Amino acid sequence: MNDLARLIAFYLPQYHPVPENDAWWGRGFTEWTNVTRAQPLFPGHYQPHLPADLGFYDLRVSETRQAQADLARAYGIHGFCYYFYSFQGRRFLERPLNEVLESSEPDLPFCICWANETLTRRWDGRDNEVLLQQTHTPAADRAFIEDALPVLRDRRYIRTDGGPILLVYRAALLSEPRETLAHWRRRCEEEGLGRLHISAMETFGLGDPLALGFDSAVEFYPHGARGKDVTGSVPGVPADFSGRIVDYPSVAERAVERALPDYPLFRGLMTSWDNTARRGRDAKIFVDSTPEAYGSWLRAVVSQNGFAESSTAPLVFVNAWNEWAEGAHLEPDQRYGLAYLEATAHALGLPDRGAAQRPHAAGLRHGS
Repeated sequence: MNDLARLIAFYLPQYHPVPENDAWWGRGFTEWTNVTRAQPLFPGHYQPHLPADLGFYDLRVSETRQAQADLARAYGIHGFCYYFYSFQGRRFLERPLNEVLESSEPDLPFCICWANETLTRRWDGRDNEVLLQQTHTPAADRAFIEDALPVLRDRRYIRTDGGPILLVYRAALLSEPRETLAHWRRRCEEEGLGRLHISAMETFGLGDPLALGFDSAVEFYPHGARGKDVTGSVPGVPADFSGRIVDYPSVAERAVERALPDYPLFRGLMTSWDNTARRGRDAKIFVDSTPEAYGSWLRAVVSQNGFAESSTAPLVFVNAWNEWAEGAHLEPDQRYGLAYLEATAHALGLPDRGAAQRPHAAGLRHGS
């Protein structure tokens, strides 16, 4: 294990067809559908983001999941944080994680983040066109832990402070949060799992998570990103562009300069961000994001991590392993190849063995 940090990459499971997406978006829809439709909006705009080593994969294929794990491990990534979609007991996009649990492969640590917002056509919980409603009541919120327990029991599950760690995407939506979280902890202790560590994602203006009964927070960029807005100075931006263009290096610099709060905080960062594939001309785009800029941010975060766990290297969360439609991915693409992974390994202090000595998908090119 890396002594500097246990780097956890957020993992999106929407790379296989499901009946719900067939009905909502058209037969055969996966995240790749959005990715391949993206077009550059101005000169030099990096779109679309297209995969290299792993190709346009299907997460129903066990060899794909193993190749992802092998690649992650080779470059110092400790594990994945799977988005866990549960709507009052109804699971969505559950097959990849279910098969990881049932097969015990790949042998890579993982944890889950409850994506506890309503699923809408904009994927941000705010649009009026609801696809799957998330109803937060005291009973429904408490019952969630029964969905999570089979995952938390797995021998690979990531633990901190003596127990499993569970992330909640939108903490403020919970009904009676203190009572709910106390119930979750009781159930884990009854199951012999130790004290559950519950962490709130820093999303949608989250304040002090301790006030809601959480143990800690997780930095989750681009939420809370403070950087230079360059929308008006980028040449060739369409007149009907309604989104924002932000300077990535300035975001990284200000994130590093952040005064750490009084509550426990797991540090986080993003590889890059550009959701043009989902939002079109209403996208939020971070320009001048490069492997070098990301690597510098990661080195700084690792060196100043303010939440040192008692017996293990602290957790650091990166957005993301495979958010291809949001331009945030450690997986190799056709522009940078393995460069983001190499920057990760370097920032974590791993020996530089060179790309040729690290495992990757045989027969597929690395990009340029």
